[in-house]
Amino acid sequence: MTHVSQSLRQRGALILTTLLALMVWVPSVPGAESRSLDLYIVDAPPLSMLDEAGLHGIVGDATQEAATRAGYTLHVIEEPWARAQQNVRKGADKLIIPLSRTPEREADYTWIAPIMTMDRAFFSLDKRVQNMQQARETFARIAVGRGSAQEQKLRAEGFSDSQIYPFEIGENPAQLLLMGRVDAWFNGIPETQVIWRNVSNRTLQVSPSLMKTDLYLACSKQCNAVLVRHLRAAVEALRKDGTLEQIKDVYLKQP
Repeated sequence: MTHVSQSLRQRGALILTTLLALMVWVPSVPGAESRSLDLYIVDAPPLSMLDEAGLHGIVGDATQEAATRAGYTLHVIEEPWARAQQNVRKGADKLIIPLSRTPEREADYTWIAPIMTMDRAFFSLDKRVQNMQQARETFARIAVGRGSAQEQKLRAEGFSDSQIYPFEIGENPAQLLLMGRVDAWFNGIPETQVIWRNVSNRTLQVSPSLMKTDLYLACSKQCNAVLVRHLRAAVEALRKDGTLEQIKDVYLKQP
């Protein structure tokens, strides 16, 4: 599994046991159909992942629990992020996580429910910037995931094509930074912390949070209204009974 920290894999059984103990069972939503749904997921621990121990990350575990409570089963599909978004946009009743709700994407999806908020920052080996303008003036080449909200943000902020290096699945952005192929990496803070710990003990220079979005469980634009209603209610139940916060703690508060 790419980019998944060794420590998460080693503690997989413990985390799953803890989650089972924490989660409070709620009966399926009355009237929900028992059916399988395609769920497109990106490998971005601790947010979402397909781990050998059966872990799916914060947004992944929350989605799995919400689907179970609503009476649905999930068929998990991992594809390059840009392709996954395209398949969900063009399809019907297809789910996708973790998707940032941005103005550019607003009309292309059905936004079921927010799972958590994500802060993004610039990471560099030797330069710490304070704002977008300073980043434009400082970094000649910035790594961002292709098709990500981070890529959209840099383009909206006026970064040139030559400054933006959209990396593909299989390219490790941490290694790109270590090898000097990019000057900075613009990415979610918790995801970067997990990836970096797995490849280097060097200290990263980190900017303040310069982008904040909600990460959603989203669906195709053409999405069954009953499905949306049931999953939205299930996510809200996770929030109200504390399960969602407990899932976050399992991943984010581990040493």
